[in-house]
Amino acid sequence: MNDPEDVVTSKLAELLRHPDDLDKIASLKAEFTRKKTAVDSQLRVGLQEQLSITQSGMDAITEGQRTVNMIKEEMMKIDRLCVEAQNMVRNFPFVDKVARMHANFKAVEDMLNSIETFGQSLDDLEELLREDDQDMENQNNLLAIHYGLTQLRDVRDKAMDQIKNEDSSLELINNLQLDSGATMQDLFSRLDEVVDWFDEHVGSACINLINLVQAGNNGMVVRLALIIEEEEKKDRQVKALQDAQREFKDLASRFMQMNSMGQKELRGYKEKFLEAIRLNAQAQFDGSSEAFLEDPDKLEKSVRWFFNDLNTVKLGMQNLMPKKWRIFTTYVNIYHQLMHDFLLEKVDDPELNPPHMLAIVQWASKYYAKMDKLGVPATKLHPHVIDDREADLVREYRNLITKAVDQWMDRIAATDKASFIERKENSLDTDAEGHFRTKTLGDMWRMFKEQLSVAASSQRPDVVEGVVDAMIVTLRSRQDMWKSLADSETAKFTSPAPTAFVDTPDQHALAVQTLQDWLVALANDQIACIDDHEEAGQVSYLTLFRRDYEPLVTPAYAQTLNMETESLSNTYVDLGTHCISLFVSLIFVDFRPVLAQFFTPSWYNQKGMAQIIATFEDYLADYTHVLHPSLRDVLVEELADELLVRYLSAVRNKNVKFRRSDPFTEKIKDDVVTAFEFFSRYETSFPTIKDKFRAVNSMVSLLSTEKGPGNEFGLIADAYGAFKAENWDLQISFVESVLRTRDDFERGMLNAVKHRAGVISANADFGQREERMGGETVMNKIR
Repeated sequence: MNDPEDVVTSKLAELLRHPDDLDKIASLKAEFTRKKTAVDSQLRVGLQEQLSITQSGMDAITEGQRTVNMIKEEMMKIDRLCVEAQNMVRNFPFVDKVARMHANFKAVEDMLNSIETFGQSLDDLEELLREDDQDMENQNNLLAIHYGLTQLRDVRDKAMDQIKNEDSSLELINNLQLDSGATMQDLFSRLDEVVDWFDEHVGSACINLINLVQAGNNGMVVRLALIIEEEEKKDRQVKALQDAQREFKDLASRFMQMNSMGQKELRGYKEKFLEAIRLNAQAQFDGSSEAFLEDPDKLEKSVRWFFNDLNTVKLGMQNLMPKKWRIFTTYVNIYHQLMHDFLLEKVDDPELNPPHMLAIVQWASKYYAKMDKLGVPATKLHPHVIDDREADLVREYRNLITKAVDQWMDRIAATDKASFIERKENSLDTDAEGHFRTKTLGDMWRMFKEQLSVAASSQRPDVVEGVVDAMIVTLRSRQDMWKSLADSETAKFTSPAPTAFVDTPDQHALAVQTLQDWLVALANDQIACIDDHEEAGQVSYLTLFRRDYEPLVTPAYAQTLNMETESLSNTYVDLGTHCISLFVSLIFVDFRPVLAQFFTPSWYNQKGMAQIIATFEDYLADYTHVLHPSLRDVLVEELADELLVRYLSAVRNKNVKFRRSDPFTEKIKDDVVTAFEFFSRYETSFPTIKDKFRAVNSMVSLLSTEKGPGNEFGLIADAYGAFKAENWDLQISFVESVLRTRDDFERGMLNAVKHRAGVISANADFGQREERMGGETVMNKIR
């Protein structure tokens, strides 16, 4: 460790680095003095506290030692007096022996006198018990029976105690034969039977104690209380004697006379009395449990007896019982603990249903209100009736609902997946308008409505909000599932190496058709979720869902959730459009041979476009009536987009070469006119389609624009610039493919186009470019 002087010197060197720092010495000294004073003060206070605690402990130890010494001195005095008393009496051993013989003789004489009447006493008690059997509501002989049994039990206990001491004169009693021919063992056995009989009477009265009070049978209640109080007093004496014997074995052995008096064992009538109260209440709770499980709304009604009993004890029993028992408080403690156990047993039941969980949560506050009316505030009821688990139970209740939602959705998803992958006959449904639909959509939304109703019964917005959040998540998961399934199943037919195995063309056509039917049904489902026509009485599933939850949640949450549902609605549109796009991609699988001939030498003599359009007409004729009306224009536009993309991409076909002498411009024009003749029938979509087909004109410009004088390529670069201006996402790779199909292609053409592309990119205004990038053009699909 560093030398303290070195540490001080180092600290001073840090504080006084410059001559001007010497002026700070006074202020530094004052600050250090203040800090030292504060530290000294804290140390003094802490030291004083420690000294006070230590002194208190030492005083307690000293006082304890003093008390122990006093006890020892008193014990020594008692022992000395005993020894001196023995020495003061002449011939003390002989006198002591004679005294003990006399005591034993007197004990034998008393025991024989008691034994002579033991059998008759038992007969009398049995007769009294038979009389009480006929009137269990009153049991007028209860006190007399208890007094008689107490005497007989004391006789039995004394006899057994003396026998245990192995006194030979008393050992004969055990085998003593009475005039009746019975032995003492027979009498003691009969006594046990009579005691059990008496205990049954007492137990019956304890079990029916509330009914006795309600019936106004106060005498019976008082008699029962007197018996239990007397037994409680004797049990306390026995307990004190047992404790003394255990703690002071040496002293206890000196007082054999005291040890041999009266009752020796705890009989526990008070404990049995309290246990009877508990068992009676538990039996009633068992009945309440059955009623509650049948109908959670009956919880309050099923435990009405609980408060009736406590009110009976408060108004009618307190004056009939010893005050020290505090009988009302005793009942409250027992009943409250049973209510606590009853509710938590249900709460911890993994099979508990949400309505039952909710009933328990709502019951807790009602319970404390009712107990407060009885004069028992919540502060005196421990533990809390549901262990302060309201928040946890509300969360569990919400989780039970969301778990039910998840389970429902998992089952629906499993059914949908199996149905979609197998695509068996009659696996789809139709709505009232004849549009294809899946069979589980309506079931899903009905389940949402039912679970929302369950959540609403909690009358807690936080529960409803949590459930709605879970439903939104499941809806998004369902959308993702459908998109993934639709993509994977479609790819089996549309990928360059199809994985859908079919044996014949007819089977292939049937497989494609069933998949297309499902894609149409899925697209219809998405529109049904969001399509509202309230003027015609048609409301979408999502709107009905919103109307169901909005009154149940907070306004702030409703506003946030409306944004979620709006996003969800947009996703439904996207998924519906995507399904139609996949539907169209399946159509083009059969066009591969035709499309492969486009722009090749054989193209000039074929009617490939007319063949494609004829197929379009057949599909629209077949599917228009089963497709939702709002998707028909989407189908037409998707057909046009896919046709345009495939047509433009055909420049990459093998053997494509545009010769200046060939009438390729006229042939392309003929193809476009053929397409327009078909699409012009759809007035709503045709303007958009026509605008997109301008890309064909731009491609033709790239193909037909002549080289400038001196083999300059400025005009071709201009054609590219015009193409790029209309389609900001035009890829240079596509332009290169087009240029390379010209029979007069030169490297300079491509260089001029790339140079122009660089100029356009450098000169483009960032804001305008971002505005153009707000929407993709058809050229984005061609790389």
